[in-house]
Amino acid sequence: MTTHKWVYSFGNGKAEGRADMRNLLGGKGAGLAEMSNLGLPVPPGFSITTEVCTHYYAHANSYPAELKDQVAAGLAEVERITGAAFGDVKNPLLVSVRSGARASMPGMMDTVLNLGLNKETVEGLKAQSGNARFAYDSYRRFIQMYSCVVLDLEHHMFEDIIDDVKRANKYTQDIQMTAEDWQDVIKGYLAAVEKKLGKPFPQDVNEQLWGAIGAVFGSWMNSRAMTYRKLNDIPHDWGTAVNVQAMVFGNRGEDCCTGVAFTRNPSTGENAFYGEYLVNAQGEDVVAGIRTPQHLTIKGKQEHGSDLPAMEEVMPSVFAQLNDVRLKLEKHYRDMQDIEFTVQQGKLYMLQTRTGKRTAAAALKIAVDMVEEGVIDKAEAVKRIEPKSLDQLLHPTLDPKAKKQVVAKGLPASPGAASGIVVFSADEAEELTAQGRKVILCRIETSPEDIHGMHAAKGIITSRGGMTSHAAVVARGMGRSCVAGAGDLHMDYAARHMSVKGTVVKAGDTVTIDGSTGEIMLGEIPTVQPELSGDFAKLMGWADALRTLKVRANAETPLDARTARKFGAEGIGLCRTEHMFFDADRITFMREMIVADDEKTRRAALAKLEPMQKKDFVDLFTIMEGLPVTIRLLDPPLHEFLPQADAEVAAVAAAAGVSPDKVRKRTHQLHESNPMLGHRGCRLGISYPEIYEMQARAIFLAAADMAKQDKAVVPEIMIPLIATKKELDILKAMVDRVAGEIMTQANVKIAYMVGTMIELPRAALRAGDIAASAEFFSFGTNDLTQTTFGLSRDDAASFLPDYYNAGVFEHDPFATLDQEGVGELIEIACTRGRKTRKDLKLGICGEHGGDPHSVKFCHRTGLDYVSCSPYRVPIARLAAAQAAIEGDKDVQARLNAA
Repeated sequence: MTTHKWVYSFGNGKAEGRADMRNLLGGKGAGLAEMSNLGLPVPPGFSITTEVCTHYYAHANSYPAELKDQVAAGLAEVERITGAAFGDVKNPLLVSVRSGARASMPGMMDTVLNLGLNKETVEGLKAQSGNARFAYDSYRRFIQMYSCVVLDLEHHMFEDIIDDVKRANKYTQDIQMTAEDWQDVIKGYLAAVEKKLGKPFPQDVNEQLWGAIGAVFGSWMNSRAMTYRKLNDIPHDWGTAVNVQAMVFGNRGEDCCTGVAFTRNPSTGENAFYGEYLVNAQGEDVVAGIRTPQHLTIKGKQEHGSDLPAMEEVMPSVFAQLNDVRLKLEKHYRDMQDIEFTVQQGKLYMLQTRTGKRTAAAALKIAVDMVEEGVIDKAEAVKRIEPKSLDQLLHPTLDPKAKKQVVAKGLPASPGAASGIVVFSADEAEELTAQGRKVILCRIETSPEDIHGMHAAKGIITSRGGMTSHAAVVARGMGRSCVAGAGDLHMDYAARHMSVKGTVVKAGDTVTIDGSTGEIMLGEIPTVQPELSGDFAKLMGWADALRTLKVRANAETPLDARTARKFGAEGIGLCRTEHMFFDADRITFMREMIVADDEKTRRAALAKLEPMQKKDFVDLFTIMEGLPVTIRLLDPPLHEFLPQADAEVAAVAAAAGVSPDKVRKRTHQLHESNPMLGHRGCRLGISYPEIYEMQARAIFLAAADMAKQDKAVVPEIMIPLIATKKELDILKAMVDRVAGEIMTQANVKIAYMVGTMIELPRAALRAGDIAASAEFFSFGTNDLTQTTFGLSRDDAASFLPDYYNAGVFEHDPFATLDQEGVGELIEIACTRGRKTRKDLKLGICGEHGGDPHSVKFCHRTGLDYVSCSPYRVPIARLAAAQAAIEGDKDVQARLNAA
């Protein structure tokens, strides 16, 4: 019987894996294999597959029977290539143990470096290297990392021991520590571990190895990794691989270094080598921000005003090799790469390549540039942009004319402006954001444990770290503004303040950051609307040529309508007329109508509202210039318009000529136990037809005015919450009657449509009947989700996290469409509706209209359009194009035609 393969080796110019095996080997393992196959200098090692992770969790944290032997064989191959032996006291092989999921999850899972050191092998490393300081530094790093990752001990316990030694010697930096100092630290570490655990730190190298492998697999389900996967739609069942690789040392002397680089600038997309390095350091020193890194290039150094020498100056020949590798990798992968490297005694080693995380602006520039460079085609460029990332480009930036008081400056780690109150912990950031506050998370340096707070915050400030630090990389991936390495800031977590040059900023104070310049300012600075780049327009033009699904916007104010047009909306898919009644000059008339005892009094109040409604529609029709405008007649229950405060009750009573008690009595009468399923939508139109009649008159009077000016207008009147064909028939007859009266009076012809929102399961199931009267369906997926699941959107947030944790829901059903249940109802309604009326127009107008996964479902289901908030229109346009690419063989023909 053939033994299943769980371990894949790489190194010495060859590998058992390839780039296209990332699902099995993880991104890191596939990258190491591919670099080995390309003949790049990769330290040898092996990848334990993601299938082992799946097995591990499916079998009570145990491994496949064959794994131990396959790991031993992989380790033996590394020993053969390196000439060193694992656990050998004279020539010890040391290894790193790293995670590597198929999707990049920077810093979310665990890593152990320098594994294989103990009290004996450290002496072998010392003798072999001739460098006692390096050997002891490596051993203390291993003890600290292994203890935190595998033995689950607190990081600060080890930092306190180092700080004690530094204080005793009056050192300010780790690089001042001597070999003897590190020996003192090691003694302190080993004693602290034994005291805490009641047993010595493990000295058996094989025990160390399996402890680290187990910790990496275990970290797949740690809270920060689970949070990251939830935020980035990464399935929990993918699992991670584990990569075991021979160590190379960037901390072996002044001819050694370690670094992180991007083949293009991940903030701007400029085609320039971008990265940082540290001399005589290990990889975590760069990412953790413990020391201020140096720039790779002279250009980067000059741009950031750094006095520290660039790698291009210090190690010109190795830098030239690294630049060659950069060009080779980008040409091979046809995309910007994020690479990690180490230089040991003048020799370059590659430790990672993966598709680099980038800002939305950078992603657009890189995609457009690569099309113009002939590297990729237009369809590939459109596929490369994450639709949700466009959010970063569509929101305001700081007003350049505004006065600002800059108190500190750091590195422009992730672009965009953000204002908020200062908080010093991730938990507090999450807590205050849940209360509706805007926060700026301020940390000395961020760690993966801060992921939930980083996501909650509007922006991030760190006093340590560089452009490739954890804070910078994660913030760019999330689209959060970030200023990193603001070294003048002194943060005091205990005192809950930060100070710089005599200025003290306390928790709760408001600050503004500009992640594009690195500036930190006091107070809230005004913003201006963004100017979208030529790259944005070019790529969205390609997207529009590809997509077949139209994109409209939900809008009822002139500002929203103009914004929607600016972002490429092809009409209004939902005008919520109730929003128009809440304006201060209208709400009193609306309340007069509600407290009225009879139809005559209601009509008198409605007559005051009619000219206001008419003007609203004239404004929208004018802005939309002949594009379709779908107007939903009044939907919410009437009690929502009535006041609660005594002063407002008195004002309504005075305006209506009734007593305050009568207003309160009417409010009580209208109270409902479950208003979402109560007297709302078309039910109001049945009970009070004069309300819908007034709205229909306002619509057609506005349309008639436009027609007299020879301006095209396409009103689509939508009746909400229909459950039966009879409801629609009654209200459609009224709309048609009003339309006929006004067209006769004005002597104009108006083309219009009457349709309905499908937001009840019964309406979806009876769509064949309803389509006999309705000329269009618009799926109101917010309410359709509520009524299908029996979930209240307003109340479900309190327990939905329990459902995510239990694996019941993978996504919030109100954010991403439930394609199995709600989606099936939509498919049934489409099929049955179009069987009755072949030209039935189909759209969606819930919040799902701007969610990329849901947009792709709408494309596959054959809808004509989606409608979403104005700022999400570009997101929907791009998602619709990607959906077309995924399901269409004639993509290139459409691009050529455009």
